[in-house]
Amino acid sequence: MNVSRDPRNEAALELGEKGIPALSGPLPLAAVGAQDWRLLREDLPLPVAVIKEAALRHNSEWMRDFLAGGGAVIAPHGKTTMSPALFDLQIADGAWGITLSTAHQVQVARKFGYRRIFLANQLIGRSAIDYVIGELKSDSSFEFYCLVDSAANAQAIAAAAARLGLARPVNLLVELGYTGGRTGCRTIEEAVSLAAFVSRTAGVALGGVEGFEGLLRGETPEKAVAMVGGFLDDLVILAERCAGEGLFSSETVILSAGGSSFYDLVVAKLKAAKLDRPAVVLLRSGCYITHDSHMYVRAFEALRARNPDLAATGGGLQPALEVWAYVQSRPEPTKAILGFGKRDASYDDPPLALTWFRPGGGMPRPVPVPAGHEVQRLNDQHCHMAIPADSPLAVGDMVAFGISHPCLTFDKWRVIHLVDEDYRVTGSIRTYF
Repeated sequence: MNVSRDPRNEAALELGEKGIPALSGPLPLAAVGAQDWRLLREDLPLPVAVIKEAALRHNSEWMRDFLAGGGAVIAPHGKTTMSPALFDLQIADGAWGITLSTAHQVQVARKFGYRRIFLANQLIGRSAIDYVIGELKSDSSFEFYCLVDSAANAQAIAAAAARLGLARPVNLLVELGYTGGRTGCRTIEEAVSLAAFVSRTAGVALGGVEGFEGLLRGETPEKAVAMVGGFLDDLVILAERCAGEGLFSSETVILSAGGSSFYDLVVAKLKAAKLDRPAVVLLRSGCYITHDSHMYVRAFEALRARNPDLAATGGGLQPALEVWAYVQSRPEPTKAILGFGKRDASYDDPPLALTWFRPGGGMPRPVPVPAGHEVQRLNDQHCHMAIPADSPLAVGDMVAFGISHPCLTFDKWRVIHLVDEDYRVTGSIRTYF
């Protein structure tokens, strides 16, 4: 896979980086695939994070096909991976743009030349606002959108645009939230009032409305769906009210929601909005690209229950991200210590032992870890795993772990290797957290 839009912008691999062999000198990313590194031959120091390239491509294509069938577009949330190489794959598969959360992330995306950025957050503070306005002023091809939930923030952006002489307005989307949630106006009336303020304020423009449903939780899956559906209905009402009052500034309105759990509901609900102009339903899921072995497996199983035909399309999403570690010690009959921890993997849910391999042991391929092997807790760099007394695992064996919440694993690695089905390294990607 092409690991960078412009390899000159990606630093070469250097001795001392986590998960990198002992190099004699800098190694350009473009040359990694030619090194014939093989994980199962112990060419890489463990722990190491790898992405199975076949699963990665499958997931990207699955989301592309889902969006084509639903008539929506996606600006995948870049904060999941913060990897330009993976952004490029998503763009190549039709992504509308890239979603980000912070000014730092916007700077990274601009460094690598991305021209359509959706900041799924409020743009706050002089430094961040001035940077974005400076980019808009210096590059007429740069499209930028951000959220707003207060008149004070909208006014601050407008004032900076005037001070810096920006000749075009900054695109704002009014955010609708809910009581007890994160950001966003708490009522439709409050959101409509803010939309009216934006529409009459020079220097900013109302480009759409937005909400984030991903943190809504119910006691049962059915209650969660009802809560999410009700919130999305309110978002549609907000959009229709803004259209009815002539508040939108752009010819095409953006209607955006969609984390990585309910994107099927988002498309169905937002497509039903009746507006006076064309609308773009914009999803922002980021975790689909690698999926995981816990959190989003559960979310996808809930989607499968809601929409079996959709879930079955193309075989569904596949976990692509793994962290490999050695069995470091078997200090007790029913306990193993492995050489990875919180510095290497997310711990929203305990990592899941997937497969194991004994180097030099005559095994042709990794085999599934037997039942009864469960991670109990992680220290900084040690994993405590309960095992059966007759476990086949021995000191020096290699174990692959599936993770939960890929965002929090990606940000622990500056370099992640792409591997084929035989765990031969085909390339490496960099992250920029």
